[in-house]
Amino acid sequence: MMQRKLSLIWGATLGFCALVVLPVMAQANFTIYGDPTGAPTTNLTVDHTIYKLSNDGMTKFATWVAYKLEKDMFTPAGKTKRVWKKDPNIPNGQTLVPSDYQGAHATLDVDRGHQAPLGSFSNTAYWRKTNFLSNITPQKSDLNQGAWLRVEVRVRKLAAEDETVYVMTGPLYGQIWGKLPNASMTHRIPTGYWKIIAIEQEDEDEPILVTGYMFGQDTARSADEDDYRATVNQIEKCTCLDFFPLLDDEIEERVESQNSLELPSMN
Repeated sequence: MMQRKLSLIWGATLGFCALVVLPVMAQANFTIYGDPTGAPTTNLTVDHTIYKLSNDGMTKFATWVAYKLEKDMFTPAGKTKRVWKKDPNIPNGQTLVPSDYQGAHATLDVDRGHQAPLGSFSNTAYWRKTNFLSNITPQKSDLNQGAWLRVEVRVRKLAAEDETVYVMTGPLYGQIWGKLPNASMTHRIPTGYWKIIAIEQEDEDEPILVTGYMFGQDTARSADEDDYRATVNQIEKCTCLDFFPLLDDEIEERVESQNSLELPSMN
């Protein structure tokens, strides 16, 4: 089952004042054992306080997005909105603008899919930054509202268990999949997506626990997300990126060849 699915991937004013205390975000390290390497040398890396991304001016989408999640960063009562904006930190012509997505849902059945999730930062002062279009890709609605969302929820459940969770995510590219009908710039829509989730532990031989996922754009809404688990090694082969580059080579090979982290269930 797993091999079949991985082979396919290759080719979601009241009149009084209230004091709201939000976490103060210091300069963060969004990755452990180094940022991914191997992205195009022309990419622009941007730090958005709660996440970091490497933007590809050719595809107009991020090659990778990384964020660190802790339990005080999100709350079910958090007030957020989806107000899409061009990333002000990226030059014109290297990322999309809101008008590029006009008609996309009706034509391609895609959502504006967050890479760093809006819901994971609802209790911070910076959640609006997740709506920058550099953090968004055209993601099929069934995937965005199905397996992809469920993994995001399970990551939040893991963080709620007093874990500091490190997440890296990004697109996969196979055959040409289509184009946004009203986009004015050349771009390349992903044919799938990957996600890597890691936590640290006090073990010299296995200092981190890791699991990964790879999904094709056509993943069914009802699909069991765990059928799409992938090792870091498999994701590296599909992306040409190198993850955890500062790990000792022997430890890195052992960590990246297995899924050692189990996410909490949805129940």
